[in-house]
Formats: sequence, structure tokens, C-alpha cells
Amino acid sequence: MNQYIGLDVSLKDTAISIRQDGKRIWRGKCPSDPKLLAEVIRKHAPQVRGVVFETGPLSTWFYHALTAEGVPAICIEARHAQKVLNETLNKTDANDADGLAQLAEAGFYKAVRVKSFDAMMARTLVAAREQLLYISTQLGNQIRGLMKTFGLIIPKGKGWVFDGDVRKLLDGNNELAKIILPLLEAWHDIRKRAADLGRQLLIVARRSEATKLLMTIPGIGAVTAVSYVTAIENPENFRTSRSVGAWLGLTTRRYQSGEVDYDGHISRRGDNRLRGLLYEAATVLLTRTSARTESSLKRWGLKLRERLGFKRAAVAVARKLAVIMHSMLKTGEVFNASAGATI
Repeated sequence: MNQYIGLDVSLKDTAISIRQDGKRIWRGKCPSDPKLLAEVIRKHAPQVRGVVFETGPLSTWFYHALTAEGVPAICIEARHAQKVLNETLNKTDANDADGLAQLAEAGFYKAVRVKSFDAMMARTLVAAREQLLYISTQLGNQIRGLMKTFGLIIPKGKGWVFDGDVRKLLDGNNELAKIILPLLEAWHDIRKRAADLGRQLLIVARRSEATKLLMTIPGIGAVTAVSYVTAIENPENFRTSRSVGAWLGLTTRRYQSGEVDYDGHISRRGDNRLRGLLYEAATVLLTRTSARTESSLKRWGLKLRERLGFKRAAVAVARKLAVIMHSMLKTGEVFNASAGATI
């Protein structure tokens, strides 16, 4: 007597639906705590075969916590589940949980790989540093905009140059200084915190042989290497290196129906942050002129730029980088400048 469970997870409560032999045998609600959920599951479904829930902010915690409790947790792709769940007449948490239980019973779902807590910790470090850098940029722009109103144009510059220019322009303008200087101090503090996280990130990168291996590629720094390694985790998760490009949304979408058959823009599925970092690395590779960046991959990208334009060439090089980096992780070999574009 196999039982299947659907969980509709929210921050406060989780709706539960249990099905057996094509019928719902129990449903209810429980606080969103994996330990409490595990107790409810053991009580009402002692022969459970699968507990299905969608990807979301709590999915990593739920998956690992439920698995530790001995519950057969399955995290499924939310986009695919929504195609089915949206067909219900009344959208409620209970109906969503029942729909997920039906998907589990039918086996009509796509399970996703849930990252480990260590990988998520590194990804959180990258995201936190990126957010602080974004806030510091926004604060700097705010300071420039506010001072421009009074005819005080700050010259181009970063760091201490920017700080010195602001203080010089505020000299003798005490009323405006009372407004701008607190923003400048906040700007300083945020940059300091971002630098602290940057140092932590470098430590993480230096401890990992995989990230040090990927950093032998021109244009790949610590942030991109750490982000890539934590996204891939184990190279064996992908059967072929070429599939990584599609997984990151760097391959074109195809539409075919009857006489219509064409390729569109890239799919942009998967990890948005990593895709952006690879695009930046490709841009560096194509635009920097130092001897270190010379490789057959760069020459291939430059020829592509002449035919298709810079943006399309950069996307193609980013996809190549994703493939090459996966191949390097599998083989343990450093970047080969003369053979990179042929992989």
C-alpha cells in the first residue's frame, strides 16, 4: 500500500495531502518545520514512497532536513508543476498540495538536484558581496545626484578619489555637508563590509583545488570560479560537458510547428547570476589585449564577432567557457590556450 504526499510550502504553514490507490486519504496543515512535518508524515503515511514539494526559498532546508528524518523528499521544478496546478478551478494551498500529491503518484514530475549546505554557503557569500557592491554603487550615484542639484559636479573617480572630491566640494557648504556626509560615511562602511566579504571569498577560492584550476582561464576570477564550482558541485552530475551550456540557458530556443521552424534567442534558464558572470568573463576575454588572454578560444570569438556582432559572440564564448570549465573539472587539466576552442 504505497502512499504519496504533496506539500505546498509557505513561510508559516505547509498544506499536506496524502494519496493512496488514486484517492486522497488525508489532508491538513502543519507549521513549516521539517521535524513537525516528519512526525505528521510518519503518523498518517507510514508507507510513504515520495514526498513532493516545489522549488522555493525553503526548498534546500526542507529537502536536507526531511531527508535526515528518513523521509523520501523529492524537490520538483516549480515551472513544470505550475503548468498542471494552474488547471485547477480554485487555487488554494490545499488544492495545490493535492495536485502535487497526484503528480507524485503518477510520477509526472521533474526532480531537481538540491545543492548541499556547503555549496549554498559559498553562493550566499557571493550574493551578499554582490548586494553590498550594488548598494555602494547606488549610494555613490545618490551622492552625485544630490550634489549636482547645487551645481557641485563630482569628477569621475572611485574609492578615496571619490571621497576626496566630495569633501573638497563640500568645503564651506556646511548645510549641504550635514546631509551628504552621513551618506558618505554609510558608503565607506558598506565598501568596507564588501571588502571583508571579498577577502572571505578569496580564502574560499584558495582552499579549493577546483576553483584554482578554473582560475587558470583568462577572464575567470575568484567570484566566477566559486560560483561555477558551487553550481556544478560534482562534474558527474552532467553526462556531457556540452549539456552545461543548455543548463545555464546559453543555448538558443527552437520553435517548430508545421512549416514553421526557427531558432530564437537564448533560453536564459537556470542560474542567472552565473550566466551573467560567464558573459562578463567572455567580454573580458574578447576585449583585453594582454598576452595572457591570447588563446584559440579568443581568436574564435573575435572571428565570430566580425560575422555576428559583439553581443552574440560574447554569448557564444560564454557558452564555450561553461563547456570548457566542466571538461577541466572532469579531467583535472589546466586551461590549454591552444586547444580551448576545440572542446
